Amino acid sequence: MPDLPLLAVPGGRVEYDDVPGDPALAPLLFLHEGLGSVGLWRGFHRRVAAATGRRTVAYSRVGHGFSDLPTGKRTPRFMHEEAAEVVPALCAALGLDRPVLVGHSDGASIALLVAAAQEVRGLVVLAPHVFVEELGLRGIADARTAFVDGGLRSRMARHHRDPDITFWSWNDVWLSDSFRDWDIRAELPGIRCPVLAVQGTEDQYGSMAHVEAVRDGASGPVKLLVLGCGHSPHLEEPDATADAVAAFLRRLQSSPSSGSG
Repeated sequence: MPDLPLLAVPGGRVEYDDVPGDPALAPLLFLHEGLGSVGLWRGFHRRVAAATGRRTVAYSRVGHGFSDLPTGKRTPRFMHEEAAEVVPALCAALGLDRPVLVGHSDGASIALLVAAAQEVRGLVVLAPHVFVEELGLRGIADARTAFVDGGLRSRMARHHRDPDITFWSWNDVWLSDSFRDWDIRAELPGIRCPVLAVQGTEDQYGSMAHVEAVRDGASGPVKLLVLGCGHSPHLEEPDATADAVAAFLRRLQSSPSSGSG
């Protein structure tokens, strides 16, 4: 989606899609997966916006989609850095006050870190990562093979300014020795808002242990939704996922403790 507006945040300018909605309702902020972008939500964020009437913003992180390219290599704390620096700056610039975060994969991990450190209205995490699991590393190694020897690079080239930078920035960090100890379970008790955690039983990048850790570690109420799909519930089971997100947001709106929902 190269025609989207750009917003300056720490690290560069990011493209974003801002769908208007009811100002009385908490806005939604979508955070994409490790190889994702605004366009690779495949319109799911707009579907949720239409179903709920909420203002909805999706953005592509630096190095993704048609956002600016990074000026340096990622560190093993790249998700912490996005949560602590970029997301607050983007919310301030766009006037997103205590949004509901909707994250997928790496974006779900970033959303968890944001919610653990600052007040948000609610949290939807699709196939989140909370620690490094051998299953996930095997999936990421398979992705490397698909990029080098298969058709993944050509598919990514349609959606990213520089598919090589997008892929290797993600893949190199995840498969590095220094990332093996990455684990955010100790930070989960900081999450006090309601959470919907969605996991596919056939996910090649992670097991049920991640959403169970969110359920057991978060301080607020956590609802689990388990679907018979892979790593992208919103694309593989779009009706069930969209319906669950909309129902979660309705409950959030009616909760006395959620303010304007």
